[in-house]
Amino acid sequence: MQYEERQGLILERLASQGSVRVSDLRDLCHVSDMTIRRDLETLEQQGLLKRTHGGAVAAVSGSYEPPFASRALAAQEAKTRIGELAASRIRDGDTVILDVGSTSLAVARALRQRSQLTVLTPSLRIATELADSPGIRLMMTGGSIRPGELSLVGPLAEAAFEGLIFDHFVMGVGGIHPTAGVTEYNLDDARVKQRALESAQSRMVVADRSKIGKVAFARVCPLTEIDVVVTEDRPDVAIEDIEALQNTVEVMLA
Repeated sequence: MQYEERQGLILERLASQGSVRVSDLRDLCHVSDMTIRRDLETLEQQGLLKRTHGGAVAAVSGSYEPPFASRALAAQEAKTRIGELAASRIRDGDTVILDVGSTSLAVARALRQRSQLTVLTPSLRIATELADSPGIRLMMTGGSIRPGELSLVGPLAEAAFEGLIFDHFVMGVGGIHPTAGVTEYNLDDARVKQRALESAQSRMVVADRSKIGKVAFARVCPLTEIDVVVTEDRPDVAIEDIEALQNTVEVMLA
């Protein structure tokens, strides 16, 4: 297992559990204690966790948004599968709003070779990913740039959806919970998502395991406003979490 894959797995476990132990990570990654400790030291230097005696804990409270670099490393393989499955629901010729976030970016990568797509995004990262795709007509919302996340927010971003009707909205989330619904860390991003929801005929949430059952700071919408959730198929995904979502929305497992 390469160091990037190990560190992504460490961050993924940290996101879902809140803390990790060296011994558990050693067995999970099939490497030595010393290798795991070096990984934890590297991730701490990047501000992505705090080391403790025998392990590590999350660097910030779950109410705060993890850095994009941290989210991009976590669950890379799962996000690729989610991106491909979500993209399979989009047909050539469709119009699509692609939201911000590392999982939405995986959907963009799965759409790069598609034909006659119209894509509107508030994400500079997704715009860069799709800018040279000949089969995609790319549009951006405008607005003010959030440093770090590189999302576009504010009145101009929110107004970009007025008068437009899209086939799909692919939404990244901070958390999705059976009763709290869809939540996000940042209020400005949440408002842009709400405007995008109003402009889409089909609403799809893409989320890795760490987002299922989680509640972030800003509420975006109840589950009843979502048509499908695309998440990962993993043995340690609590079946009760999935069943609770399935009572309201379609759930697809990648």
